[in-house]
Amino acid sequence: MLLTLAFSPHFPQTQCCNFVPGNGFQVERGLEFDTGGAFYRRESATGRDLGVLAASLQKKVNGSLRVLDALCGCGIRSARYLKEAEADFVAANDGNECYGKTIVDNLSRVCVKEEKKWVVTHLEANRVMTDYYVEKSFFDFIDIDSFGSDSSFLRSAINTLKYGGLLYVTSTDGFSSGGHRPHHSLAAYGAYVRPMPYSNEIGLRMLIGGVVREAALLGYHITPLFSYYAYHGPVFRVLLRLNRGKLHDSRHYGFIGHCHQCGNSHEFSWDQLGRMSCSCSVSKVSNSLKVSGPLWTGPLHDAAYLTDMLDLAKQWAWIGCDGKDSLEKLIKLMVDESDPRLPFGFINLDEMASRAKINTPPLRTLMSAMQEKGYAASRSHITSNAIKTNCSMTEFIKIAKELQQVSV
Repeated sequence: MLLTLAFSPHFPQTQCCNFVPGNGFQVERGLEFDTGGAFYRRESATGRDLGVLAASLQKKVNGSLRVLDALCGCGIRSARYLKEAEADFVAANDGNECYGKTIVDNLSRVCVKEEKKWVVTHLEANRVMTDYYVEKSFFDFIDIDSFGSDSSFLRSAINTLKYGGLLYVTSTDGFSSGGHRPHHSLAAYGAYVRPMPYSNEIGLRMLIGGVVREAALLGYHITPLFSYYAYHGPVFRVLLRLNRGKLHDSRHYGFIGHCHQCGNSHEFSWDQLGRMSCSCSVSKVSNSLKVSGPLWTGPLHDAAYLTDMLDLAKQWAWIGCDGKDSLEKLIKLMVDESDPRLPFGFINLDEMASRAKINTPPLRTLMSAMQEKGYAASRSHITSNAIKTNCSMTEFIKIAKELQQVSV
């Protein structure tokens, strides 16, 4: 089924996501739409905001924007890419034909009939992407908002993406990221994941690592532009840029270890397999060292790119419209997390207090003390009661105890 309508440009609206009672109608950033019985989460509006900002930046760079929304549901993402990112063309696909009229009606609220700015299809996601690939009809931006840990779409998406294009992928598999289904994560993303105190960050690294593997098989490499975790679901969303050429030998694709005895974390390369240990285990392999991988061990975000996103959000008057500045706070936290001195993971303050047998000092006080000693420190967007830092757990406890003595 091929349906096309023309686009009438609109400047992004400033209203925040809110509910319109009755008939399944919602309003998101000023755009009214019908959910039509399709799965829809209001809480996921932030992820859609980030995607729209990124798509708009991609158009500013390229001068044009073709978007594929491979699992579009009711079509709200597709409609927002048309209206707010001013996409030149959007392919909205959902395998459930029952949503067809809803998708068409929602896109029709954005576009007039004559100019063929979008098409609706009802195919399996891999099929629709493969069809476009065979036709050599490539996209600047592909959004795959899948459920669970279905990674079967990744190779088709990479094949259908233009060089320099953006891939926005999703996982909602909190069990695998928590290390509770290691064989499942191995099958889906090629990573054997074990329980770690920063499991939700592991979920992002597991997802990126899966794309790294698929891209390398096809002769490409990827660059993460931002990585977003939301507790509802949970939802792991990462935006990646596709680049020509495989990664070189020092690529950020290896193993992450956490020692449950001392609380320290370590990164291990492939040539250290069989020789992994923690310093607290006297140079032998310790039973307390739990290793996961291979995973992405490099940066989760690109600070300059996030700054451009924040500037655009301010230009569109998206900042402060909910009275909480939640989008601004999120992006600023991600920028802070982009400090190149910061390694993977974070230290949970409750875990530190339990190990040190002390009350937890205020988070800001701890961060200031760490920075005075020359350590990098940032809050985490993943959990509010944690600090990302290049300080070891051992030194972290020492600093916290010093602060406690000062306060007595």
